[in-house]
Amino acid sequence: MKHWPYAITMLALLIGASCLVGVADIFGGDLDGQMIMMVSRLPRTFAALLTGAGLALAGVVVQMSVQNRLVEPGLVGTPESAMLGLLAITLMAPGAALMVKMSVAAATALIGTLGFLWLARHVPRRDPVLLPLVGLIYGGIIGAAVLWLGWTSDLVQYISVWQSGEFSGVLQGRYELLWIVAGIAVLIWIAADRITMLGLGEDAARSLGLDYRQTLLGGLILVSIIVAVIVVSVGSVPFVGLVVPNIVSRWYGDNLRRNLPIVAWLGASMVLACDIIGRLIRYPYEIPAGTVFAVLGAGVFLWLLHAAPRQRHD
Repeated sequence: MKHWPYAITMLALLIGASCLVGVADIFGGDLDGQMIMMVSRLPRTFAALLTGAGLALAGVVVQMSVQNRLVEPGLVGTPESAMLGLLAITLMAPGAALMVKMSVAAATALIGTLGFLWLARHVPRRDPVLLPLVGLIYGGIIGAAVLWLGWTSDLVQYISVWQSGEFSGVLQGRYELLWIVAGIAVLIWIAADRITMLGLGEDAARSLGLDYRQTLLGGLILVSIIVAVIVVSVGSVPFVGLVVPNIVSRWYGDNLRRNLPIVAWLGASMVLACDIIGRLIRYPYEIPAGTVFAVLGAGVFLWLLHAAPRQRHD
């Protein structure tokens, strides 16, 4: 992409702004500025970048898996299923290690996503809007079950944290699990051609020699791990996996291997920008980045639905 120098410059500016914006003065005052930077500002910045990139890449995989660009993990019940697993392990083993909680959340997220795929097989494909509507209902049912279980067990406060999608609590030693997302991003790039064939449908993919079910399961496992890691670390951030892949596809076509770095960059940049905006709107208070992105993402998605097609950029 010929615009990479501008993209890298923009990302560097966002990283710099994220490190500088905050209540504490890192250049003076009573607190040690270097300590604030290393313990809070940099971990928060990395967490936002990894969250945005991971959710955007997960959205690509889900859209290819169901051959529908109007879906994302948040519209197929994946985050709600991860929350259900987190709630269950919290009730059964409250002292379990973070990695154990993440593993259980990933397993339930995978089960929930497979359940949606089973439903998707029975949904007519004539209207592309029908599938995300089914996903909303499906995720709503799982979310209602999570809320009921949290209410009866007096753990509603945990659910509100997992749904918030905010980075104010990210500190050194409490976000490192998100680096798993970077490793999964590499695996998705390696499997880009196979994921592209998923988007052709089962019959066409099999005719090209793809082991369809194995590839589909592998892709959904990666998506489930990404969503579980993010929900455990910072909570759910909606619309990222829906808006970002559509913007990139609209401008750069459907060459998935070429587009994946762009998808990761745009997802990371948009989430980090929303986190910065959330810190500034009601300074010195904060609005969760998930809330900011939900508002902006809804507007962008409505624009994508109604705007005329743009010429592709190579």
